[in-house]
Amino acid sequence: LLAYKVKYPENFFLLRGNHECSSINRIYGFYDECKRRYNIKLWKLFTDCFNCLPVAAIIDEKIFCMHGGLSPELSNMEQIFKIVRPSEVPDQGLFCDLLWSDPDPDISGWAENERGVSYVFGGDVIEAFLKKHDLDLICRAHQVVEDGYEFFAKRRLVTVFSAPNYCGEFDNSGALMSVDDTLMCQFQILKPTTGKGSAAFDQGRPGTPNKKFVN
Repeated sequence: LLAYKVKYPENFFLLRGNHECSSINRIYGFYDECKRRYNIKLWKLFTDCFNCLPVAAIIDEKIFCMHGGLSPELSNMEQIFKIVRPSEVPDQGLFCDLLWSDPDPDISGWAENERGVSYVFGGDVIEAFLKKHDLDLICRAHQVVEDGYEFFAKRRLVTVFSAPNYCGEFDNSGALMSVDDTLMCQFQILKPTTGKGSAAFDQGRPGTPNKKFVN
């Protein structure tokens, strides 16, 4: 992905996720992999890069994208532009929430997140946010969903998770979402495999599952 950014700097964009953070990826294997295969200096270079990544984007003024979700502190988009970079991810606040929060179909408003970081938010929060900012859709990741993508709150939010067979522990599909000039969204599915090898590719649209896995 970084190579694509280098090759197409004007039309290829990367957003920061919660694992693009030294305190998280040091625990979950990225530090160890860099140290084993290269050296610690490389990991530090990646960390410097991650600290510069943007945390949100808007597609054609209608689709709001981030890794995690909304924040109770987000009242206008100018707040996102004022986030200082480079920066480590803080333990709370707007920056943290954009990378860590989750939708929850069982609540209204806001509640504490079982991850121990940030919040969960209900469909009413999404509806009010989209109406206030004249947006059509929120696109985010952060949760493993069985079919690679899953809609929420009457298709006002979509979770897209691109890694099939996540961590080798789940039987989930991965998905990619493409948006055409009319803002029509389509999904390409990477089906999980039962053995070694790459995931199978399929452009079908499976049914939305009920079960979610939290990562």
